[in-house]
Amino acid sequence: MRIPAHSVCTAIRDDIVSGVLPRGSRLTEEALARRYGVSRVPVREALRTLQAEGFVTTRRHAGACVAEPTAQEAADLLEMRTLLEPLGAARAAVRRTEAHLKVLRGLVRLGQERAGRAEGEDLSALTGWFHETLAQASGSPGLITLLTQLKHKIAWMYVVERSAGPAEAWAEHGAIVDAVTRRDADRARTLTARHAERAVAAHRMRIPQQAVNVAGGRN
Repeated sequence: MRIPAHSVCTAIRDDIVSGVLPRGSRLTEEALARRYGVSRVPVREALRTLQAEGFVTTRRHAGACVAEPTAQEAADLLEMRTLLEPLGAARAAVRRTEAHLKVLRGLVRLGQERAGRAEGEDLSALTGWFHETLAQASGSPGLITLLTQLKHKIAWMYVVERSAGPAEAWAEHGAIVDAVTRRDADRARTLTARHAERAVAAHRMRIPQQAVNVAGGRN
């Protein structure tokens, strides 16, 4: 059975984001095909996609390599997040469904409960789920794709320090959901912009790992 290229793409992207495939390391079709137990065809397609997303670059005489983003490129991503997330929230206020609202309200309730118990790992997962659901509620496939790519690239380039005030953050989430519920697009945009700008302060750039040649096979 042929493995879909998108599944291979997801696997390679996850290994890049987690640092298993370090920045600057070579990515040969043969080695990656062995690594993931697939043929070279889906690997070739996946590398094209990842190059378009900015995770992979092509070097003369070296071929495909994991990209090595600059500090300015990393900073640009956070700025894009502060622009796109508010747009997504404004659209969600207009296009959300009752199903979206049910999930968002449930996440806010859980987040507020667990913030009081300082359950950091659970809060991180819930925060990601909240923002993914808010993006889905925008009803804009292009915007959802951009926000998803931003999420992966920011996770690759930054460490997020634990928030000093998780209860405050979840109160902000609750206010955003209230605005979305009332279909108040302007307020949803404003609240999400403020929330995103405050969240940026918790991001610290990762120290680039030393590149390791992966042409020889699985690590």
